[in-house]
Amino acid sequence: MEPEPQSTGRRRKPKPTRRYSGVVPLKEPPRRLTPDLPPLVPHGLRPILNPERLLAVMTDTTDTTRGIEVEPSDPAADTAAVFDLLGGLVVAQILRALAALRIADHLADGPLTAEELAEREGSHPQATYRLMRAAASSGLLSYEGRRRFALTGRGRLLRSGVPGSLRSLVLTQTGHAHWQAWAHFPEAVRQGATQTRKALGADIFEYFARPENADEAALFAQAMGDLSGLVTRGAVSAVSTVGVSTVVDVGGSNGDFVLALMEADPQLSGQVLDLPHAVEGARGEAAKRGLSDRFHAVAGDFFAEVPPADLYLLKTILHDWDDTQCAVILRNCRSAVNEGGRVLVVETVIGEIGEPDFATRADMTMLAMTNGMERDLDEFDALFAASGWRRSRTYPVGGGYFGMELLAV
Repeated sequence: MEPEPQSTGRRRKPKPTRRYSGVVPLKEPPRRLTPDLPPLVPHGLRPILNPERLLAVMTDTTDTTRGIEVEPSDPAADTAAVFDLLGGLVVAQILRALAALRIADHLADGPLTAEELAEREGSHPQATYRLMRAAASSGLLSYEGRRRFALTGRGRLLRSGVPGSLRSLVLTQTGHAHWQAWAHFPEAVRQGATQTRKALGADIFEYFARPENADEAALFAQAMGDLSGLVTRGAVSAVSTVGVSTVVDVGGSNGDFVLALMEADPQLSGQVLDLPHAVEGARGEAAKRGLSDRFHAVAGDFFAEVPPADLYLLKTILHDWDDTQCAVILRNCRSAVNEGGRVLVVETVIGEIGEPDFATRADMTMLAMTNGMERDLDEFDALFAASGWRRSRTYPVGGGYFGMELLAV
């Protein structure tokens, strides 16, 4: 039975590789879909200015512009909270420096002094100490005394080449392309469209496709692959492949999702539909896993057509595009799907307004970087209905993401 949803448009070439835990399926979506990731803006940096010094000039609760009383607040606490939020930009660059200097890799075998670590990395000893001290204030390192620091659980996520690593994601989100685009964010809100072309001379995927940006594009691809790993295991364990013979991973990059399904079900044949440079990576990954005999990589344009399948995977694809473009992708799937086939959409889902919500902050990233968006359930349902689908199941898959299974109508 279909769960009851909660209350809560130009053709383009497909883009380069992107994607800007034991699961208990739910009988119906929760009233609130609050993801399990912490907020994107970390807390922990305290402002140097003591907000209490401002208290004397901030305690008057009279709204002089309208001559009415407003609800009393705690000005000192409010000021501290805003300073803390503003400090998020500093924390983001602390994360970047930790990742770029491989601080977590250096500390993987145990605590080091800032001087010992600086000697290994070739960085300035005192500046390295100041960075590590600030990182300890944000819970990324722990201080052991005598200028020695160790990794915390959060800090371990910045190690390279380990399962669950967020190092590449940190370097991408705080790197040149993203920060240049964020500088134009107010104008993106005014215009209702990303300003990446103004910031970078191209949209974000065209930018990554340029040969001179190959290193940055590779880092982005690695970040998206790492992020994919946070949700793939949960999605694979939740979706049923009974009656499914062919699975197509639409915009599937290196094919991690479909290949994981194929490993779980030896009867499945899988395909990845993506750009030529991306599907080459998928072929290599399939060979690495010994699945080449059941796997096919298709270089193509999902805005033009998709191959026939029993199950389509759309993992973090729809949020990159506006409603008109998403409808094209979904209609192409509807036209090609085999009888009785399904679509599995994996995305963040915006919950109740006013509650802490990873999805709303991710939505701001989409506005800054692409012309896509995150959506709530009502918005998803309207999009699905306009494309010939209806949502039949909704369940969390981990990492703040949800699986939404669609049936053809």
